[in-house]
Amino acid sequence: MQEKRHSQRSELTSTLMIKRLDSDEAGEEVTIDIIDVSKGGVGFTCNKALEIGAVYESFLEIWTKEVLHAFLEIIRIEKKGDIYYYGSSFVGLPEMEAQRIATYQTVTDMNK
Repeated sequence: MQEKRHSQRSELTSTLMIKRLDSDEAGEEVTIDIIDVSKGGVGFTCNKALEIGAVYESFLEIWTKEVLHAFLEIIRIEKKGDIYYYGSSFVGLPEMEAQRIATYQTVTDMNK
């Protein structure tokens, strides 16, 4: 399989709360499990169906226990049983936040 990622990925044990932005509905917050994160996006699992191309507001708890407020566009979906596997890209993530993710990856690599 050809690698399509533009940035190095790191695993985080965390959850993410998301709600769809382009809907008039109140929006349901859904907890998801993060598989990997890079300064380009997030891979995660969820038991709810989301839509490719939709943008969701997210609150990502990172390794320092700080929360990054970000917007995610769903770019890939795969379903296995009752679980959906998603690939998403950050939309408008400030460079400072992207650098925090890159710094974590550098530290993690140095400790391997």
